[in-house]
Amino acid sequence: MGHTTGHPPSLPTEEEVSAYLRAHPDFLARHAELVHHLILPPPDRGGGNVVDLQGFMLGRLRDEVRALKEQHRALIATARANMNSQNRIHAAVLVLLDAPSFPRFVQTVTTDLAVILGVDVASLVIETNGPAPPSGSGVIPAAPGTVARLLGRRDVVLLSDTPGTPDIFGPGAGLVRSQALIRVQVTPETPPGLLAFGARDPVLFHESQATELIGFLARVVERCLRAWLDLPDDD
Repeated sequence: MGHTTGHPPSLPTEEEVSAYLRAHPDFLARHAELVHHLILPPPDRGGGNVVDLQGFMLGRLRDEVRALKEQHRALIATARANMNSQNRIHAAVLVLLDAPSFPRFVQTVTTDLAVILGVDVASLVIETNGPAPPSGSGVIPAAPGTVARLLGRRDVVLLSDTPGTPDIFGPGAGLVRSQALIRVQVTPETPPGLLAFGARDPVLFHESQATELIGFLARVVERCLRAWLDLPDDD
């Protein structure tokens, strides 16, 4: 069999390129990245009709720098917010560990944590099918199945723009517009519970937030409850 020698396709002439660009005046607007590969003419000092591509490139670079600065500011703000949250959780853990008695520990959970974490309401909810905790104990009793209904299989649920309910937040429910509900399981044999935080800001808690820190706080609460109630470890 014979073979055909291939010839590379001929490149368009300058006249053809010029004609194409005249017919498609928005070409560089649609392919602005190509401007970076062009050799620009010197600025036209005589007021002629030379297009100021250099000015176009400078404008584009200014836009890119502006966007990078905005991203930088956003990253700094996020890092500061994360550091602030971490510091608050550390302070909360230390206060929990310093509680001198069990009633003071419960008061710390339901009162002091709200102040330390910058929320409006904090509560400790425990399921019970027996006598309710004493009035004023700070623990909110809940019917069996409450935790499963609210959390399903999840350990943390964050709800934005959602009002609180008295069965979770007690008399402070009217303040709540966003909330964080964290599972508390002291031991496998004890009833499940919730550590609940509510805020009047409807977006203070929202689904896209990380939950590691408040999950860690709940684990500390579990261990403190286990120690105060003299319960065996869950392992």
